[in-house]
Amino acid sequence: MDTLVLGIGNVLWADEGFGVRAVAALNEGWRFPETVTLMDGGTQGLYLLPHVQEARRILVFDAIDYGLEPGTLQVVKDGDIPSYLGVGKMSLHQTCFQEVLSLAQFSGHTPEKAVLVGVQPKLLKDFGGSLTDVVREKIPEALALGLGFLAEWGVPGAPRQPGDAVPLFDPSLAIGNYESGRPSADDACRIGDERLLALRASLER
Repeated sequence: MDTLVLGIGNVLWADEGFGVRAVAALNEGWRFPETVTLMDGGTQGLYLLPHVQEARRILVFDAIDYGLEPGTLQVVKDGDIPSYLGVGKMSLHQTCFQEVLSLAQFSGHTPEKAVLVGVQPKLLKDFGGSLTDVVREKIPEALALGLGFLAEWGVPGAPRQPGDAVPLFDPSLAIGNYESGRPSADDACRIGDERLLALRASLER
């Protein structure tokens, strides 16, 4: 694999889905040379190791807690990426991807070039929620940054015709279908299973 474009995160937890939504939007809007692979990395963690080891260059989109204003974009390159992924753990996938990079380095098979385009999330504990407006609005800017790096690497994107892309994941999880099909916050608890929350509350009393 020459170039891997990876979206990391969990679309079920609000702004945690930024990376996956970003790579999906990139796939829908642009086509690339055959040497470029776009991938929904989701929360696969260590299962991503072989893909990272095989890639000569890697571009990653993710939600990272930098402690900045929500929606702030940060670009981190090469050896600085693992230290940023270790800041403010929000889910298991972040630790695992940090381990992926470390294990790839230990194995002697690391990308020559690596870029992380990260966004500061606003809301995470909203199970079944979608991207907040401030984070959603940053996707075009994040894609522009990513496209710039891909062009520098000699694999520029070309605009697609609408509906021309093969989806990266099941259509039911496409952002439009996901948002129109999910129950409201009044109908479904967004911070966890109400039964378990009630049990925990009773035990804490």
